[in-house]
Amino acid sequence: MTPRRIFAAVVAVVLLGLFAWQFRPRENIPDAGTPSAAAHPTATPLAPGTAALPALAHATSNATAATAAAAERSELADTLNSPDTDIHADLRVLDDVFMAYRTNFHSDPVGTNAEITAALTGKNPLHLAVVPRDHPAINAQGELCDRWGRPFFFHQLSGTQMEIRSAGPDRKFWTDDDVVLTP
Repeated sequence: MTPRRIFAAVVAVVLLGLFAWQFRPRENIPDAGTPSAAAHPTATPLAPGTAALPALAHATSNATAATAAAAERSELADTLNSPDTDIHADLRVLDDVFMAYRTNFHSDPVGTNAEITAALTGKNPLHLAVVPRDHPAINAQGELCDRWGRPFFFHQLSGTQMEIRSAGPDRKFWTDDDVVLTP
C-alpha cells in the first residue's frame, strides 16, 4: 500500500467515526423548555470547594460529564445562616454565590427573591444549581431567607452587581438594624 492510500484510509475511518459519533443514541435528556427539565442531570452542580465551573456549559452535550456533575453537590451555600457565623458572613456567602452564577452566565439573575432563588437553584439555561434546592434557608415560597426567617432583598445595581439586604433582627426593612452588602 502506498502512503497516499494509507492516508486516505485513515481519513475515511476518522470521518466515519465522527459521523457515527454525531448520530449516536443519546440519553433521554429533556429539552430546556420541557417541564421535566428540572430533572436534568446537571441540576446538581458545582464541585465541592469550587467557586464556579465555567466548563459545565459543555456538560450538557457530554453524557459522561453530566453524570459526573450529577454526583456532586454545591457546598458554596452550606454555611448560610449557620449558628457558627453571623449575618455579615451570610451576606459574603451570598456574594460568593452570585459570583459563581455570574462566572457561568456573565450576569446576575434578575427578578424577585423567588425568581432569583429559582435561578440559583437550577432554573437556568444550564440547569446549574449553585444553591441546593433543599437548602434550609429557602422558605416554602421559594425565597432565600436570612437567619431571622425574613426573605433577603436583592437589588440589581447592574448586570454584574447585586446589593443584598437583610432586614436584621427586627425583621423590618429600612430600619437602623438592616445589614447591607453592596459589592
